[in-house]
Amino acid sequence: MTRVCLVLLLCLALMCPLVTGIFMDKLASKKLCADDDCVYTISLARAEEDYNAPDCRFINIKKGQLIYVYSKLVKEKDSGEFWAGSVYGEQYEDHMGTVGYFPSSLVSEQHVYQEANKTVPTTVRHLQK
Repeated sequence: MTRVCLVLLLCLALMCPLVTGIFMDKLASKKLCADDDCVYTISLARAEEDYNAPDCRFINIKKGQLIYVYSKLVKEKDSGEFWAGSVYGEQYEDHMGTVGYFPSSLVSEQHVYQEANKTVPTTVRHLQK
């Protein structure tokens, strides 16, 4: 009887589709960048308040922390305005290189390096051969 139950459970597990990740709401469909690949720094911002990331798309920031800004999401109805960047500073070395979103309302731009005048879709683009 135990073997039959085990075989049935194994068969059911093989027939069920596998879950490959958690689906999250999309923050925006377009973003503003300095280049087509959004790799160049737009500006340097300073956090005016602490922010605790609600999920893996966002970064934690601490008041006074400097953040390199790489893109700015184009605000859509019923959504907040978010920017993407990475934290900077000696106290936060473990976070350097981590890129994520944060609310733009919690930071002030300290220095603008270049204009974010390229509109880029937030969906993944596939390279054509």
